[in-house]
Amino acid sequence: MGRYRPVTDQHSRLPGMDDDTVAALGKLSEALETVERVRGHLYSLHQLTGHADLMLDEAVDLLRQAGHDELADTVRDELIGRNVIEGRWTYQIVEDYDAGYYAAFRNVETRARDELAGGRRHIYEAEMKDRRRTKGRRGHEKGPT
Repeated sequence: MGRYRPVTDQHSRLPGMDDDTVAALGKLSEALETVERVRGHLYSLHQLTGHADLMLDEAVDLLRQAGHDELADTVRDELIGRNVIEGRWTYQIVEDYDAGYYAAFRNVETRARDELAGGRRHIYEAEMKDRRRTKGRRGHEKGPT
């Protein structure tokens, strides 16, 4: 478990760090947050598609019970277990995304933070918080006490 470091340490600029660098790292971090959301949506695609595929089993059974064997066969043959894109099920899409674009994005963002900010995160946001908070007011503290 990580040890708490004061906000002034982990979220403050390194000496000599300029506004443009802080803004650039903030935008890169924001872009990564968007990519994290995309990744979550891909996992939703994966889970929802899998759930729909499993529901088709029941649809086929119900169609057969209702005497619609030909349509039941069509659902079974055309939809159950079908690739969602050419040659891939959703888990393969998620794995490709994770191993490719997502991994590259995280590596570049980490490299930029390491090289320009000593690995510190959310410097831009911490400075914005400090500008927007009411100093000395409860609930507006700079960080945990």
